[in-house]
Amino acid sequence: MPATLNDQKRAAIAEKLADIKAIQSVIIDNEEQFLNQCDNDHLRKRLEDMLEDDQKNLDIVETAITQYGVQAEPKSTVQELVSQTKNTFSRSELSLYEKMAQHELLKHGQVVSGLVVHKAAQVVGKDVEAALAPLNTVNFENRAHQEQLKGMLEYLGTLELTGEEPQQGLWARVQDAIAAATGVVGSATTQASDSDSADVLDLIFMDHQKAKTLISEIRNTDNAEQRKALFGQLYKDLLVHSKAEEAVVYPAVQPFYGSDDTQELYSEQAEMENLLNEIKSMPSTGDSFIAKIKQLKAMVGDHTRQEESTMFASMRKNLSQDDRERMGARFKESKQTLQSQM
Repeated sequence: MPATLNDQKRAAIAEKLADIKAIQSVIIDNEEQFLNQCDNDHLRKRLEDMLEDDQKNLDIVETAITQYGVQAEPKSTVQELVSQTKNTFSRSELSLYEKMAQHELLKHGQVVSGLVVHKAAQVVGKDVEAALAPLNTVNFENRAHQEQLKGMLEYLGTLELTGEEPQQGLWARVQDAIAAATGVVGSATTQASDSDSADVLDLIFMDHQKAKTLISEIRNTDNAEQRKALFGQLYKDLLVHSKAEEAVVYPAVQPFYGSDDTQELYSEQAEMENLLNEIKSMPSTGDSFIAKIKQLKAMVGDHTRQEESTMFASMRKNLSQDDRERMGARFKESKQTLQSQM
């Protein structure tokens, strides 16, 4: 039987997914090399976090491909790019800045590929959109990584040229990256032109990204006062986010998402609140505090991955764009009320 146009579309998506997987593997290899080459403690900590995210994201990509159900090989041009990248990064005369600049371009390419796959899935069919929903998490983390890499490049470039750190400092630049990442993250799905009509999925995504970035910064700073201030913001953000979800989102999705899955989300957030209060009572210095932050990072990661994959897919299937925008308005209103109370 000759292939239909729809078969060709699905095969093209499968090939693009194989491309994404191949590039993701190269990204991991690069970051492992960076860690071997980097002797700056602050940069190393950020690279370690990035590598941990990317290793998990490779698993997500592989799972999405399996759920999609069509296996393919990367395009020959992508295979050639992978080979060239490995050869380039093996050259000892290249500085860390030069390698990281090329790495940032790979991250940018992954973001664009993720957006293309998301839009193509909407065209081809609901089953494809549902199977590939977990890739949204990968896409948003790559976007946030891209912003952090820009800050790291500014730092490294200035250091290589002058032997001195930039006046703004890496910390301030990464704060700019937080603002940029959390401010543009919604563009991957709806590009809402009016903040009052934002899709609730975009709002939840932005909250997740901000929380993950704050956790990373808490782990990466040695300044006790800074660490305390960051955790104070994280504490408020996570509590407000979870209580707004429990008031607005979870009751609305339970009929179609299922009682057991919804209850699991409630339970996870109760555990997270307990851990937040435990950390709040601890001094912000010492290994015990950081160990608890690492535990919180894992808990937040597991919880957000479930929401961004299965819950979001269920919401897209059962709620219209207008429904999600109305829920977004209620979600924001609930957050504003909770923030005022706190």
